[in-house]
Amino acid sequence: MTERTTSSEITFVHQFVLSSLMAPLEAGTYRLVVDEELVEGLSFTAYRRVATHLEIPAISAKTVKRQFLQVSAAEIEDVLRKDAELGSATATN
Repeated sequence: MTERTTSSEITFVHQFVLSSLMAPLEAGTYRLVVDEELVEGLSFTAYRRVATHLEIPAISAKTVKRQFLQVSAAEIEDVLRKDAELGSATATN
């Protein structure tokens, strides 16, 4: 099975909470790592997401210790949406 890993950076303007953590994470830029595997037997190339990880703490945090927290893509999308809504609500006040 062929696998690939991609990473991107996502930025939160506000503190945010993930269901797998007890304390909120600070605003900042975080690395999101996605592992996918090739779906075989198709007439075109397609990949299926098998894992999503958020590297914590934020990239800008001055610490040597980093962890990869497994998260769902849906939860990350939801938290990013809420962060954007808070940003637009703050801007209008």
